[in-house]
Amino acid sequence: MKKVTILAMFNTMASTVIGPMDIFFQAGVIWNYFQGEKPRPFFKTQIVTTDGKPFKCLNGTIMTPDGSIHDVDSTDLIIVSSILNIEKTMKYQGEVLDWLKHHYGRGTHIATICTGAFVLAETGLLDGKTATTHWGAADEFRQRYPRIDLKPERLITDESDLFCSGGMNAGSDLSLYLVEKYCGHEVALQSSKAMISDIGRTLQTPYSIFQFQKDHNDTQILSVQKLMEESFDRSYPYEELARRFGMSRRTLERRFKAATGDTPLIYLQRVRVEAAKNMIETQNLSFDEIAYSVGYEDTSAFRKIFLKQTGLRPTEYKRRFQRI
Repeated sequence: MKKVTILAMFNTMASTVIGPMDIFFQAGVIWNYFQGEKPRPFFKTQIVTTDGKPFKCLNGTIMTPDGSIHDVDSTDLIIVSSILNIEKTMKYQGEVLDWLKHHYGRGTHIATICTGAFVLAETGLLDGKTATTHWGAADEFRQRYPRIDLKPERLITDESDLFCSGGMNAGSDLSLYLVEKYCGHEVALQSSKAMISDIGRTLQTPYSIFQFQKDHNDTQILSVQKLMEESFDRSYPYEELARRFGMSRRTLERRFKAATGDTPLIYLQRVRVEAAKNMIETQNLSFDEIAYSVGYEDTSAFRKIFLKQTGLRPTEYKRRFQRI
């Protein structure tokens, strides 16, 4: 069971504290209850503040935390709630910076909700990395932290075990995203169904599961991967693909395999299967239509590939994963 610590900041929005807590609490619990199965909680959550005393939220609600940051020996994930003003926050709660850096150094993941990204930015941990925050605070964020690559158009950013979400309600999106990251796609999907929550903008894109295959320094192969993911419905003859990137077919195959662990063909098949899975989950299309959409004219061949890579026939996958 993973331990989640929610850091309630000065003048925070109540929903950026309670919202994530509810989502992590219900993972493996509410869905199982509705299905008549034994609850299987995946997370243990706690709320902390700098001093462990009751705190007042921006809407006037008073909450009592489970303890102070000094009571936390270890935790798997820290979630930083929203703030109203970074100057006042640092004046009253500046000690959280060393606390965050300490736990990150010990392997703890850190996530921020809305303007909580300012707090994480103050630690320096986001320097050179991508982040997001509320669009209304984007200009101030860029001025204060020029070393951070701010992407306010993104709902969620994920880099080096540091996660940011783009707005108050995006905290729920981020929480479901993290449920998927830690517990898998099925648990996240069950959680969203149990809460009647739309996870279409939360769960990983059809290609982000390949992120670990991009931890290499071959920039040309990264470009090949990007092309496949953006235009997976196209046919890519090896010779044409190799010429496009200025190499021979043999060189392309060798470098692609060395960088990603897959051949170009297998990688493209996997991208197409992930895209098909996403369509099955979100759209009411026949498998023939889906197969054609992802680049296959031979539906029978794609069925075999789908079964091989997922362990499920398309009809079984649809019954198990299609969203409400």
